[in-house]
Amino acid sequence: MTTRHDWTTTPIGTDILRGALDLEQTGRGVLPHRLPARARRQIADGQLAMAESQPAGVRLAFRTRATAVELDVVATKRVYVGAPPRPDGVYELLVDGRLAGRAGASDGDTLTIDMSAGTARTRPGPVETLRFTGLPDGEKDVEIWLPHDETTLLVALRTDAPVRTPRPSGRPVWLHHGSSISHGSNAATPTGTWPALAAASGGAELINMGFGGGALLDPFTARAMRDTPADLLSVKIGINIVNADLMRLRAFGPAVHGFLDTLRDGHPTAPLLVISPICCPIHENTPGPLAPDFTAMSEGRVGFMATGDPAEVAAGKLTLTVIRDELARIVKERSATDPQLHHLDGLDLYGADDHAELPLPDDLHPDPATHRRIAERFARHVFGRGGPFAAQER
Repeated sequence: MTTRHDWTTTPIGTDILRGALDLEQTGRGVLPHRLPARARRQIADGQLAMAESQPAGVRLAFRTRATAVELDVVATKRVYVGAPPRPDGVYELLVDGRLAGRAGASDGDTLTIDMSAGTARTRPGPVETLRFTGLPDGEKDVEIWLPHDETTLLVALRTDAPVRTPRPSGRPVWLHHGSSISHGSNAATPTGTWPALAAASGGAELINMGFGGGALLDPFTARAMRDTPADLLSVKIGINIVNADLMRLRAFGPAVHGFLDTLRDGHPTAPLLVISPICCPIHENTPGPLAPDFTAMSEGRVGFMATGDPAEVAAGKLTLTVIRDELARIVKERSATDPQLHHLDGLDLYGADDHAELPLPDDLHPDPATHRRIAERFARHVFGRGGPFAAQER
C-alpha cells in the first residue's frame, strides 16, 4: 500500500544550505557553487568551472518533524570517452548526525568529455525525485549531503511536516582548500571524503573548497577564502601545481606568500594550516605535466602518468619533493611573526609505507579506505590534543 503524504514545499535558499558560497538561480532550479560569482567570472578553465559546481561538502540542513522527504534534482552525469562508466553520485540523509538513508539519481544531464580531443558536450536530461521515508518521529535535525563529484541542480524540497532553519551548531567553521584529493575523488560517498570525515571527528562545520585539478594558488580563490567567515583555515598545496606543470620554483614561493597574505587580510589571527602533498610516486621526483594513461583505459581502467623530465628539476621544474621542502621553509620563516600559522607534512597523512599497503588505484587519487586513513590521521594531528585546531588552542 502506498502511503499518502500531505507535502509541504520549502524554497531552497541559503537559510537551509551549508557549505556553498553562492546559489545561482537558473531556469530549472538552483545551482550551489563553491566559488562566488565574482571569482567565477575570472575562470577561463573549464575543469575548474566544472569542479567548483560539484557540491563537495554542500548539504541541505533543516529542523523538522517530517518522516518523509522528497528532493527533486537534475544531476549531471559525466561520461569520459574510452573510460569505464562512472558510478552515480550518492545523496546521504543524516538525522541528528547519523546516517538514515542513501539515494541516487540514475539519469539527468549528460556531459561527455573526450580527453584525447579536448572536447566536451552536454545533453539535457530529466528531473529525478529522491525519496527518503521512515524517518523517526519527533523534532530532529536533518541534513542531505549532495554528491561530492556530481553537479546537482536543486529543483524542489518537499516534506510531510514543515521545515525550520536549524539551530546554530556552536561548532567552529573549518574552511579548507585543496585539490581533487580534498574534493573527494575516488571516495564512495559525500560524507566519506577525508575532509568530511575529519570534520565529523573534529566537531567542525566544513566548507570544502577542494577543486579537482584546481588547487593552483589562484588569486580569486584566495580572495573568496578571505571573504568567507571561518574559524579555522587550511590549504593543501602541491599536486596540481606539479601535474599541471604550472610554474617554476622562482614563481612558486612568491605565489604561496601571496596566497597566504590574502588569507591573512581577512583572517588575521585564525589558525591557518599549510599542508604539503601526500605521497604520489609518479610525481615524487618526476615533474609534470600529467597525462591520462591511455593504455590503462584500453584495459578498462583509469590511470595517469607523469611525462616530465627529472633532469629539469635543476632548472626549477617542480616535483612533490621540491614543493614539500619549499612549503616547510616558507611556513617556518613566516611563523616567526605569525604564531597561528602551522605546517603539516602530507607524508604524515599518507606516506610511502601507506602506498605500499594501500596504493592509489589510478596512481593519483586515494580509494575510500585511504580517505578514511587520511581523515583519521588529520583529526589526530590537527584536531587532537596540542594540534593547531584543538579546542583549547582556539
